[in-house]
Amino acid sequence: MNVYAETRGREGPPLLLVHGWGGDHRVWHALDFGERRVIAPDLRGHGRSPAPATGYRPVDLARDLLPLLDEPVLAIGHSMGAQVVTALAVEHPELVSALVVIAPAYGADEAEERLIPGRLAALRADGAAAASRQLGPLPPPIAERLLATPGHVLAECYAGMYTLPGAFGVRRESERYLAGRTCPVLAVHNVPEAARWEAGLPGHHRSTTVVWPDAGHFLHLDHPAAFVDLVLSEWGTG
Repeated sequence: MNVYAETRGREGPPLLLVHGWGGDHRVWHALDFGERRVIAPDLRGHGRSPAPATGYRPVDLARDLLPLLDEPVLAIGHSMGAQVVTALAVEHPELVSALVVIAPAYGADEAEERLIPGRLAALRADGAAAASRQLGPLPPPIAERLLATPGHVLAECYAGMYTLPGAFGVRRESERYLAGRTCPVLAVHNVPEAARWEAGLPGHHRSTTVVWPDAGHFLHLDHPAAFVDLVLSEWGTG
């Protein structure tokens, strides 16, 4: 399957920018990485990419990206996109030099885990409208993209993250799967408890966890310049 991807810039090792649930590549337009080469895809079922009936587990979405990659990348993913880049790093470690995960959609604690069956049932019944209710108020462009995403895509992506065999969204499964990441990881959270949990996981000696408690779920859009500075200060050349 071919996904749509925007490519820009020409200098340095490429940055792979992977949007979250119900988004598309345009969410990254607010971030200025200068002349760094950037690959920004629309995941399966999102934006300009085709929306087949199946294939929405993070490992499937990561596999869709392989034709876009001709050398190792610094892979940056937001929310569901953080699961996708994590799957890419675990399943295809030769293609990922380092990871940046933003408010990642893994590590759901027991309280959130109890909500998952009801949320999935609502998504299967009411599609994007249910997703909008679950996420709450969103900036207008992001809300519009979410509502334009086919309902079956949102439901199947959610199931892929949390309920299907191999899903690693809930905390005990996250801890198992994330142990397979061998590259450095910069984790940027807006929830202190989630940041403490991720900081306590075993990992590469260069891995770092940062918390921005004054930001929302789209923290890279709340503080775009600071986010770019943080990423480039960690891995400005690779």
